[in-house]
Amino acid sequence: MSVFAGQKRFVDETMNSRQQEESLFEAARLLTAAPARQAFLDQACAGQPALRERLESLLSAEAEAGKFFQAATVAPGELARRLAGEQPPPASSAEPAPVALAEGLGTRIGNYKLLQKIGEGGCGVVYMAEQERPIRRRVALKIIKLGMDTKSVIARFEAERQALAMMDHPNIARVLDAGATDTGRPFFVMELVRGIKITDYCDQNNLDTCQRLDLFIQICQAIQHAHQKGIIHRDIKPSNILVTLHDGVPVPKVIDFGIAKAIEVRLTEKTLFTAYEQMIGTPAYMSPEQAEMSGLDVDTRSDIYSLGVLLYELLTGRTPFDPKKLVQGGLAEMRRTLRESEPQRPSTMVTTLSGEELTAVTEHHGAALPNLISILRGDLDWIVMKALEKDRKRRYETANGLAMDIERYLGNEPVIARPPSRLYRFQKLVRRNQVVFLAAAAVLLVLVLGLGAVTWLWFKEREARQRAVAAEHVEVELRQQAELREKITQLTLLTSQDKFQEADELLGKIALTRPTLEGAAVMRSLGEWHARQGRWQAAAERFNQLLQLNQFDGWDVATLDYLECGPVLIELGDKAGYDRFRQAAIARFSGTTYPVADRIVKISLLLPADNKLIASLAPLADVTRQTFQAADHGGQEDSFRAAWQCISLGLIEYRRGDYPRAEEWCRRCLAYAEFNAPRAATAHVILAMALQQQQKTNAAPVELAQGRELIEAKFSAGLDHGSAPHGFWFDWTFARILLREAQTLIPMN
Repeated sequence: MSVFAGQKRFVDETMNSRQQEESLFEAARLLTAAPARQAFLDQACAGQPALRERLESLLSAEAEAGKFFQAATVAPGELARRLAGEQPPPASSAEPAPVALAEGLGTRIGNYKLLQKIGEGGCGVVYMAEQERPIRRRVALKIIKLGMDTKSVIARFEAERQALAMMDHPNIARVLDAGATDTGRPFFVMELVRGIKITDYCDQNNLDTCQRLDLFIQICQAIQHAHQKGIIHRDIKPSNILVTLHDGVPVPKVIDFGIAKAIEVRLTEKTLFTAYEQMIGTPAYMSPEQAEMSGLDVDTRSDIYSLGVLLYELLTGRTPFDPKKLVQGGLAEMRRTLRESEPQRPSTMVTTLSGEELTAVTEHHGAALPNLISILRGDLDWIVMKALEKDRKRRYETANGLAMDIERYLGNEPVIARPPSRLYRFQKLVRRNQVVFLAAAAVLLVLVLGLGAVTWLWFKEREARQRAVAAEHVEVELRQQAELREKITQLTLLTSQDKFQEADELLGKIALTRPTLEGAAVMRSLGEWHARQGRWQAAAERFNQLLQLNQFDGWDVATLDYLECGPVLIELGDKAGYDRFRQAAIARFSGTTYPVADRIVKISLLLPADNKLIASLAPLADVTRQTFQAADHGGQEDSFRAAWQCISLGLIEYRRGDYPRAEEWCRRCLAYAEFNAPRAATAHVILAMALQQQQKTNAAPVELAQGRELIEAKFSAGLDHGSAPHGFWFDWTFARILLREAQTLIPMN
């Protein structure tokens, strides 16, 4: 037992020494002046010559690191030995030639050719590159710096690839590819976003508070979309949110999704110069739980905190905590600050500004200081501080919840966020002064028991009885809610394991009446599963429940739910139900200006409609034409959206009886270079019907045959879930429904 105790004591002492050494090294490296650094080391290492020698060795190694990484060629083995401080091995004629570590302009990495260096951060260098195969386009290629385990990095990223590929949101820059260079350095390929940091854009254009909040709402909706796909960003900060202009309209784009998790590594001696800087490189935006570096305990609410920091900076020009002071205090002090220190409210923060900083903030916001304080005080203070809560259970549950509260503020409606209650502030005070309060509580207890316990209990007996009854009712309700949450969690686990039959049977025993994100996700998965099996009655029941439960998702996910429900009702043969469904869809989205208005147009015209219904779709069709003009001149992602908008515009023109215009939109859809099978099949079918109505009886069967060939090939192979590039199951079902209509109209040879 004494041997084991000695080993444990040795491990504990080693861990404490390592943490002390890391904190002192970080503090010393920030002191660039030699006299100041020496004075700091004299004081911090007094009586510890071994520690002093180790720190000076590390500081010397850091100073040489910059020269070392600028070298044109270094062998990978030699690099590892230099970082570890080892002597080079004896020269040998059999040793391989050095390998280039620096990628110059014109270098080819896989299918990509480096064109221009456009940025450099703590974890890598970003280039503009040209993809040559299988399609030619400009992309952003990020090469991760040395000092990481390439195999682990790529393995983690590959585990995220399927979820990342499913993200399809106009405010998210897609991650397109990943791999490793010839020197073993991992790289990531992302959509090229030509823009500037959101904070710089707001300041350069002197946006007022409402304009800044409008941009921030779009960011929240993008983060909500990612969270729905199971992706946590982990590194939300201004440099990862770029603003680009689409036809003069600012559009924020969130970049580096999934990369933060893919390259996360634990802090060790070997990763001191890379992982250490990476893990605490932007502490001002980290949530308290994320700063603890416990990846197993970080969930979507960590992104909510980072969104709160970003909102704070957009409103005040500062982050809640000074980034320089956080880093100078060392790792332990940084964690303590993020975990325990309460930031000032935004309205209070701006009152501390002075001089040039105050002039810049008021000029950038287009408001004098008293007006700016008046705008921030109250609702905006509450919203920001709720997002920045130390206790993550007290933050907004979803990014969409944060966005909706800001929309309530902009609409002069009461916000959900409220200042902390007196009880909550008292509890925080007690936790900071436990010993004092325990002693005071003991004295108070003695006084109460000695002076008035019997009398007080006599007067409070009836009240206590009433509270007990009320508490019992509350307990029953809480127990029922806990049981329901447990069932929903069980359902989520079963669907994630593709155990749909078990999940469907369990769902039949549960009454889901309250809107929840998790319950909606389960209903969506089960509805899709039934539909792919052709069980239309069961699928319709699940999708009808989904439309009632899904009250928290943004317009992107909500409109996709309608795309799934409509074809199911038609395949079931419930025409009356479909008529009610499309009228409800038009009523819900009739005033929207979202770029997915085309989805409601398309799903509402899956079957012929009367003139009244077609007229009610006119506003949505106008929005579709406007967004098409912007998307048609955009990049690869915009072209993908524009091609689908052609389908909606061609279909509404066909239902209106304007067959030449319908033909024109279908041909525009088919002219896009990027091929999407269900979209092409649908365009051929609508085009065939438009040609037939114009008496072009020779061309119509040809187009119909092309569409039918694609559709029949897909359904003969079996219906699967699908994806955006290759078409989802409901895209194919949509095409098959229109094919049946076309076959009754066009005689085939």
